Amino acid sequence: MKYFLISILFITSFAFSQKKMATDSITKLNEVLLYQKVKIRHLNGIVPSSIITIQSFKNSSPSELSAHLNKISGVYVLSGALNTNRITIRGVGSRTPYGTDKVKLYYNDILVTNGSGFSTIEAYDLENLNAIEVIKGPKGTAFGANLGGAIVLRPNENLDPVTAFQNNVTVGSYGLFKNNLSFNHKTDKLSLDLRYGHLNVEGFRENNQYKRNGILLNTAYVINAKSKLSLLVNHIDYTAHIASSIDLDAFNDDPSQAAFTWKSTKGYEANTYKLTGFSLSHKFSEQLSNTTSVFYTHLDHYEPRPFNILDEITDGYGFRTQFKGDFYLNKKVANYTFGAEVYKDDYNWSTFENLYEENNDAGSLQGTALSLNKEKRSQFSAFGTFTYPFTNGFSAQLGVAINKTSYTYQDLFNSGSENKSGKRSFDAIVLPNLQLNYNFLKNQLLYANVSRGYSNPSLEETLTPEGVINPNIAQETGINYELGSQLQFLSTKLKLNTSIYQMNIKNMLVAQRIGDDQYIGKNAGSTKHQGFELDINYNYLISPKLKLMPTISYSYSNHKFVEFIDNDANYSGNPLTGVPKHRINTNMHFQWLSGLSLNTAYTYVSSIPLTDANTISSASYNLLNITIGYHKQLSKSLSFETSVGIQNVTNTNYAQSILINASSFGGRAPRYYYPGTPLNYYGSLQLRYRL
Repeated sequence: MKYFLISILFITSFAFSQKKMATDSITKLNEVLLYQKVKIRHLNGIVPSSIITIQSFKNSSPSELSAHLNKISGVYVLSGALNTNRITIRGVGSRTPYGTDKVKLYYNDILVTNGSGFSTIEAYDLENLNAIEVIKGPKGTAFGANLGGAIVLRPNENLDPVTAFQNNVTVGSYGLFKNNLSFNHKTDKLSLDLRYGHLNVEGFRENNQYKRNGILLNTAYVINAKSKLSLLVNHIDYTAHIASSIDLDAFNDDPSQAAFTWKSTKGYEANTYKLTGFSLSHKFSEQLSNTTSVFYTHLDHYEPRPFNILDEITDGYGFRTQFKGDFYLNKKVANYTFGAEVYKDDYNWSTFENLYEENNDAGSLQGTALSLNKEKRSQFSAFGTFTYPFTNGFSAQLGVAINKTSYTYQDLFNSGSENKSGKRSFDAIVLPNLQLNYNFLKNQLLYANVSRGYSNPSLEETLTPEGVINPNIAQETGINYELGSQLQFLSTKLKLNTSIYQMNIKNMLVAQRIGDDQYIGKNAGSTKHQGFELDINYNYLISPKLKLMPTISYSYSNHKFVEFIDNDANYSGNPLTGVPKHRINTNMHFQWLSGLSLNTAYTYVSSIPLTDANTISSASYNLLNITIGYHKQLSKSLSFETSVGIQNVTNTNYAQSILINASSFGGRAPRYYYPGTPLNYYGSLQLRYRL
């Protein structure tokens, strides 16, 4: 924590010692400095959300999405590997064993969260994105009102006429090779962005190789002054070998080793993912517009594991429409939105014996079938908001969302009394949302929010230990209370954003492990999520040729079980498992007029409780990354940009992800830890040719 205090003193003294500031072209959108044109969207009504942009992406390796999301206060990504990420927002989702749920993920206006609530953000290439917007908590009425919130990925979109080719290649430690080739074309009528991406990493751990290829087409055509048609196609193939988690002794002695059984099976996952979406935007009048999207997703997943082999196919279909309008009420302009979202998917999965022990050390070998299943999942959401400015400085927004979820499970393997088919339909849930916004001075904002959110149980959580539908499992629900501010000082050069919140969640879903790959769910109590978030951005012109842009984000998370009794154990009052109490991210960014830049990034993460009893915790850690970049316009048409980076400068042995409540099988120690990458290097070169 001493590093945090030093950073605060440095930033504060530097800021308030300056009395006269020069103007520049850098703009601030909520919490992040922007360096190029980005289309501003108001996705979250009148309460601010958090946005990170393409310039922030350049300050770290383009192969690791988690490093960029972790710059946002309140958001913590635990990354066990490039294919294993768990996103938690204000503690929500921390108890999920693997992957990300309780957070909705969108690619533009297209929902890419599957029917059971899981999202795979790691499937998307960071270099294909222009920005990432995060709505923390259930206050995003139009984006599902999930307890964790929503994340919206924005693909690159040119706002000015251009025809250009661009290639960016990155090489680095542990066999890192990444290449992104793109063609961009923009006219008054047509916008086209076509990209091919390749990523290959050997990894520092055993059985840790990762390979991905992807093609992205993002195009739009202006039909007339009122209508625009858009097409998005994203195809990804990736194979990721799985090193899995290790126990404490292995973590301390040799973190590069893989878990023994995963190494023996040469375990991996192979995925083919397709997304196709059409969107039509139409402006009926100056007061009313609509955007409607239809989309299809397909995932083919094959995963040999020590305990069995999983083969699954998911086909998803969706529709989303949103109207926006305004009208005069008492001589003031009132705004409204309303719309609906429908998502259905067919999930087919089967498991097979893994005969790796009989395969002469060659790894996994598929045996006889163990199960054959199908699940149809359906979600319907309707939403609407009404915003009214009572005065020039004070406005309020009232929103409401309605969700209806149902599952139909078919056991295609067993018959008669052994068959476990069943249905589960949840009652429609109403999710109100009230937002208040007060601008008491120019560039000084106070806001408040009260909102209700929910989370659906995952597939495993809907089943009993016998594998049949559990009719008693309920959705998690919670109420979020939040106060915040966005303050600007020194001619808007210093920006200070704060928020304090409390979220009370009941019917807490607990995924209890009862076997190697067997989890059951139950509603086991309630939690209280209290926290404070601070973001500081300062933009200081040291000289006409040098600019300093320091940033700090700090998260304080006081999250506890209010009531949690698991069998005979009472964990009420204990800190919530899987959440660090303190988290700090600081960046010192120097930008020279010559095109040279230097960025140092420091991260502190406090200890994390690993068990509900709080008997074991991970160690706190500090990380330091350094990036040096240079940009040069060689001619009117040709430019290049290069950067080199050193990550984990101090070669810290730390847990980049953890597995909470890890079980012990066969007398072996529990495997809680996913080690982070030690000291490593990377270098990038980007060439851009504009016709």
